[in-house]
Amino acid sequence: MNNKLVILSIAAFSLTACKKEAPKQDGAKPFPVVSVESKNIVGYQTFPATIQGRVNNDVRAKIQGYITQLLVDEGQYVTKGQPLFRLETNILNENAAASKAGIGAAESTIAAAQASVNAAQLEVNKLKPLVQKNIISNVQLQTAQANLAQTQAQLQQAHAAKRQAEANYKGVEANIEYSIIRAPISGVVGRLPLKVGSLVGPSDQTPLTTISDTSQIFAYFAMNEKEYFNFLEKAPGASMPEKIKNLPMVELQLANGSLYPEKGRIEAITGQIDPTTGTVQFRVGFSNAQKLLSNGNSGTIRFPQRYDNVLVVPESATYEQQGIVYVYKIEKGDTARNVVVNVIDRIDNMALIKSGVDKGERVIAAGIGGLKPGTAVKPKPIKMDSLVQSIKPKF
Repeated sequence: MNNKLVILSIAAFSLTACKKEAPKQDGAKPFPVVSVESKNIVGYQTFPATIQGRVNNDVRAKIQGYITQLLVDEGQYVTKGQPLFRLETNILNENAAASKAGIGAAESTIAAAQASVNAAQLEVNKLKPLVQKNIISNVQLQTAQANLAQTQAQLQQAHAAKRQAEANYKGVEANIEYSIIRAPISGVVGRLPLKVGSLVGPSDQTPLTTISDTSQIFAYFAMNEKEYFNFLEKAPGASMPEKIKNLPMVELQLANGSLYPEKGRIEAITGQIDPTTGTVQFRVGFSNAQKLLSNGNSGTIRFPQRYDNVLVVPESATYEQQGIVYVYKIEKGDTARNVVVNVIDRIDNMALIKSGVDKGERVIAAGIGGLKPGTAVKPKPIKMDSLVQSIKPKF
């Protein structure tokens, strides 16, 4: 009986101990805090861009024929007038020989017609004094004069036939020259889709190749209507040419993420909304002396946006509810109060603030999830730059 009482007493004591609550952890939690700073910030708007050479010329055959020689290779730099392709010319050479023979025949005809004219002229000259002396009748002179006119007409026809023969010969010679297809401009040879033995002609839809002058390249990008009108409002200048002239230089980010070493300038804007895409196209010119860029490359245009003496806080210090952005300010030394801020941009993990906080005020920099207004906190001052740099992605 005594043993049972002891066991029950131990059980009751254990149950009482289990029911005791754990001691409460009273006190404010620590939070990292930064001071609102004023900085000069440069941000970038980015736009996908396509790259083209300054001039891109399709190369086509002017005559029909079979390719007998490819004289260049893809990617080769060629100069204006350099032979690219050679077409079969056997028939053209035969036509040239025939045309040249036609010129010779026409010259023989001219010589014969000239002799006839000379003879007819002598006959007329002989008969004129005889008619004047009434030795012969005027009918004989008229007949001789008619014969002279006829031979002169034949001579003119012979000269016309020679001119036609010469034109035919020149046409055949031109076709023979066209059988050597030359570079229309200096530049880089593109793809060569047709090889030796292919039949080509002036009506072909596919060009023999494309020559691109890439000494300067153009990058084309587009803005939607909202971006375009924002651009018009911000760009200094009373007219479009003035706005384009006053625009800052832009950067080109290549497909591998690196920046092209040369900066470019916006040279032209279409000024019209494309009805199919709802965008306005911009053209940027870049120097390409090193030939690093080629026709058909892609990239991203980085359009700079400068903010001078703008208030900044870490982006991690902001949160959004129903489209309104807040930060937690430290008031009375240790109390967190949420305030509405007007964010004008977000750059490099920083929020650029137009209003809502003042320079030097302290805000909670991170870890604000679950924090409620009026909560007591323990501020742990940190430097904004160290926080921002620590959360930048590294590749």
